Amino acid sequence: MRLPPRIPSRVYLQTARFFATSVPTPRIPQTIIEKVVQKYSVGLPDGKVVKAGDYVMIRPEHVMTHDNTGPVISKFKSIGAKKIVDPRQTVFTLDHDVQNKSDKNLAKYANIEAFARAHGIDFYPAGRGIGHQVLVEEGYTFPHTLTVASDSHSNMYGGVACVGTPIVRTDAAALWATGKTWWQVPRMVKVELRGKLAPGVTGKDVIVALCGSFNNDEVLNAAIEFTGEGISALSVDDRLTISNMTTEWGALVGVFPVDDTLLGWYESALVKLERRTFASESIPPPPEHPRINRRRLDALRATNLTSDLGAQYSSHLIFDLSTLVPHVSGPNSVKVSTPLPKLESQKIAIQKAYLVSCTNSRVSDIAAAASVVEGKKVAEGVEFYVAAASSLVQAEAEKLGHWDKLIAAGAKVLPAGCGPCIGLGTGLLEEGETGISATNRNYKGRMGHPKAQAYLASPAVVAASAVKGFICSPTSLDATSLPPTGTPAFSISSGSSDAAEVPQAEEPLFPGFPAAFSGRMLFAPQDNLNTDALYPGKYTYQDDITLERQAQVVMENYDTSFAGHVATILPSLSASDESIKPGVVLVSGYNFGTGSSREQAATALKAAGIPLVIAGSFGDIFKRNAINNGLVCLECPELVADLTATYAKGGARGAGGCEGELTVDKGHEIRVSMMDGSVALRGSEGEKVYKVRTVGASVQELWVCGGLEGFILKSIQ
Repeated sequence: MRLPPRIPSRVYLQTARFFATSVPTPRIPQTIIEKVVQKYSVGLPDGKVVKAGDYVMIRPEHVMTHDNTGPVISKFKSIGAKKIVDPRQTVFTLDHDVQNKSDKNLAKYANIEAFARAHGIDFYPAGRGIGHQVLVEEGYTFPHTLTVASDSHSNMYGGVACVGTPIVRTDAAALWATGKTWWQVPRMVKVELRGKLAPGVTGKDVIVALCGSFNNDEVLNAAIEFTGEGISALSVDDRLTISNMTTEWGALVGVFPVDDTLLGWYESALVKLERRTFASESIPPPPEHPRINRRRLDALRATNLTSDLGAQYSSHLIFDLSTLVPHVSGPNSVKVSTPLPKLESQKIAIQKAYLVSCTNSRVSDIAAAASVVEGKKVAEGVEFYVAAASSLVQAEAEKLGHWDKLIAAGAKVLPAGCGPCIGLGTGLLEEGETGISATNRNYKGRMGHPKAQAYLASPAVVAASAVKGFICSPTSLDATSLPPTGTPAFSISSGSSDAAEVPQAEEPLFPGFPAAFSGRMLFAPQDNLNTDALYPGKYTYQDDITLERQAQVVMENYDTSFAGHVATILPSLSASDESIKPGVVLVSGYNFGTGSSREQAATALKAAGIPLVIAGSFGDIFKRNAINNGLVCLECPELVADLTATYAKGGARGAGGCEGELTVDKGHEIRVSMMDGSVALRGSEGEKVYKVRTVGASVQELWVCGGLEGFILKSIQ
């Protein structure tokens, strides 16, 4: 059921504003995430306050790559880089294909290790654990810092109040060479957790239920800030699980606050680190850990960051933990979640169960599973696979006796690593099989055969299902202590800020960047125009294809006449002065560029003479590839809405123009100012002006350099 939205007290807001006038220099309110990004942004104009939507150049605390380090090394070398600008910033962890003992894979791992040693980079070999877990254990992810990784589950770092977000391989190469890359600050979403979980309900149930309750892209490409009194009762392991799966929920960041629970966790971590070494009265104390140490923890306590009153959020989601029962995700979709009591009655038989991955293979997870299987055996016909999130986790679980209980029950041990979660190694789902897993993704075919069924659940439910042979709850779960079975209580409201929207300040342009883009406007009335429509897959791996040829086939799977039509327009376009960039401006619907990571979807548009794309929204990976290759992307929902109402068939996107054409060309001239964000559209009916948020100096510099690789070359030269 949905809760009524909480309406802020107007009296309280007015009072807050009254007291705020006593501050000598009013400042623009920021969320905690915006404050952290501000700290790690470089080259900002004087007085610039970082807000959602801004493009900034960031120098993160750390950047991690894993098995994909090999391709990043190739990219790094291909652009002429020879030196890692800051070896302390870089971390390598080998974790994905650790079961693969082939000569080819071992040689790849050896080459990565050799590169790390040659450049003085922190290196964690296969078997040490999953990179995300290692980064948390070793303090590369620390509260109120910014750490990135070439992996989508970097969101997990938010469980320890670190802003973690994914990057692509080209970004990683840029960071190695320059220490910097660009980032667009995502829109902010507040997720308020109320109430307290019932006994037997876990953090995994929380995120599974969130994915199923808010399953209409409410947090797509957003930065989530978790708030509310419900957080205090969540363990750090629960928070790591929730933040980890904000990726599947659609977000780019998912951050919990620093509180007594987290500070206590770090105190315990500090003790564990100190026990790694020997010390006595006759032996000097060991050097402090470079990242988790008393000095740093004391500084954190003294300067804890919080979001400002009046900070802006695009939406405010509320979820009542006290109404939640254990949930199961699937089959084969994280957007489908079902209360366990409802699913249990169906007695869905399983053939495989998994306690693996960076989501739910920490000590508390292993302990929960061990308590369920103690004195029991895995059901006949079921294979139960377990792998610790790291070697340290496994060692502690062994010391506490949890590991032996799992083995005694018949669990099959895998090395610490990603393994089945990523569809690699032993124990994958076969055709027709059903599996239940404590991992983060149950997409069709990810953990094995496309015709298998995959469910996600908490470690205790996975273990109970392995023992019973069907999806079920552990016998220790007291149904009388749970709330009524049903949909948990949740609600959503848009625009949860009590402050007026802060207009984008006019900033100086980077030298050489156009003051405006001007030319003919074409409209493709289509949402979800994917990368295969923009650049057909059959050309993707033709490595010798020229930019001229890319321009000839651009949009071929959407409109076969598109490339030819653009080519006929270009000769008529010219600029009145050198500060204006002429070209065709393409306008389309929402989620433009969704799909694969092929860079040619962006380079083909640019090669065709389209320097600028305006859309309702963009696929995040497409936008990164576009900006990395000097194609400017701007969002203007109002323009898209007007064009749709006037020129799309039936006033809706998806069926072409009113005359059946896939690409609408009514001869409109468009001029987009990069100074003030004004978009002037002129046609036979007259002129209308819209507003967009322009790109910042970081993206402008990339454009002037011809893209990210050009920027890297400029920096290292």
